[in-house]
Amino acid sequence: MPEKKTLERAAKAKREGKSPSTQAGAFVKEQIDHVREGKHGAKSAKQAIAIGLSEARRSGVKTKAPRKGTASEATRKKAAQDTKAAHRTKKSPSTESKAKRSATSTRVLKREGTKAASHKSLSRQTHAAASRRSAADRSAAAKKGWATRRKNAAAKPKGAHTRHASR
Repeated sequence: MPEKKTLERAAKAKREGKSPSTQAGAFVKEQIDHVREGKHGAKSAKQAIAIGLSEARRSGVKTKAPRKGTASEATRKKAAQDTKAAHRTKKSPSTESKAKRSATSTRVLKREGTKAASHKSLSRQTHAAASRRSAADRSAAAKKGWATRRKNAAAKPKGAHTRHASR
């Protein structure tokens, strides 16, 4: 279950019109923090990110499942399952088995190391992910982010940035 602070951060991003991946970033950050704090470990930075994305989907963030050919069938199936879980309202009767499964996965994660959340491994993961994208794709993403920031800046009342600085 995500922390209240994380849910609020994601809701704020949604209100500001940020993309679903930005909203999901709050959940990924929470998982990275958990690994750094030693609450549990992760095999790799990729696993920590995957756990965060799964939590985001289950909390109702509309992140799309990876396209065919970009991720394994199991990963795509899990993403669809998480998205479906967000819309479920009635709890299934097998809560005991769910608790057992959850406890088992937590125990397994606790045995993993915390190096997956180090600056170096996250940097390596980010660099590798960016290198798989084309220059045009990266440029388009940057332009889209710029447009969002510009739109949000226009919506702020004049003097808002200085008013908070004086407090």
